[in-house]
Amino acid sequence: MSASMKIYGELGATNVVAIGIFDGVHLGHQQIIATAVKAKADSNSPKLVALTFDPHPTAILAPEKEPPRLTTLEDRVQLLQAAGADAVAVIKFDREFANLTPAEFIENILVDKLSASEVVVGENFTFGNIAAGTSKDLAEVLPTHVVSLVESIGEVISSTRIRNLLIAGDVTQVEILLGRRFTLTGEVIHGEARGRTIGYPTANLKAAPKICIPADGVYAGWLSIPGDRWPAAISIGTNPTFPGERGRQVEAYVLDRDDLELYGEIATYEFGLRLRETIAFDGLDPLLIQMAQDCDQARKYTSETK
Repeated sequence: MSASMKIYGELGATNVVAIGIFDGVHLGHQQIIATAVKAKADSNSPKLVALTFDPHPTAILAPEKEPPRLTTLEDRVQLLQAAGADAVAVIKFDREFANLTPAEFIENILVDKLSASEVVVGENFTFGNIAAGTSKDLAEVLPTHVVSLVESIGEVISSTRIRNLLIAGDVTQVEILLGRRFTLTGEVIHGEARGRTIGYPTANLKAAPKICIPADGVYAGWLSIPGDRWPAAISIGTNPTFPGERGRQVEAYVLDRDDLELYGEIATYEFGLRLRETIAFDGLDPLLIQMAQDCDQARKYTSETK
């Protein structure tokens, strides 16, 4: 058995290989990469390769339990490279790959395809058919560094914990665990254009499929396109004040700007602080009063925080 693999970057003659799903590339993942950076420096291996998997293994093994992603694959690759990986190897996770035995994974993937000289994994890492392989199995074949799970505020940092915090709207805590603010990136698309008629033109984001979207509410943050970054008030929800059924929307009002034409741009929405939950108002006037207050709060937060 083999596996379909795509390499972003260049492999070396030998490589220190850090292995994980790395969804979110949070502080725990960053510690794995930092350990691999040190292992590379201490060895004769010229390259550090981060080995990851796409789609998420749960999508194949238990699709009903597939979690929303914290990052797109493209962002995951960029974040791993920014953390220190010289190359990122992405294995297509499918049934054939899932059926590899631990020994086949080590021989076919780590040794034959990636020329691994050393391996770095988290202490909860398992691999191979029915997750039968552990770090002890790796260590029997290759020098293996096992990184202890990183804790923050008394709990282990994990992608699952971060997803739950996002679903609760706690982007402040998420920022601590990621080591950066949570972002959503996608194309700015046409919405209902209601905001423009009431003095708050918004840019509607077409988020990536299966991405984790924070809880409904209003957030202070920023909207960025290549070359520009503006403070913004970001709203997530279904606009319950107005009648009609609509799906969840992610839209941002760039503070004090009504002259921007962003349709078709690839934009990044950066979440800084949740200001409030979504509320259904009794008409337009109370909504406008609240929106003005939201913008005042967002303006204050973004002026004090970069």
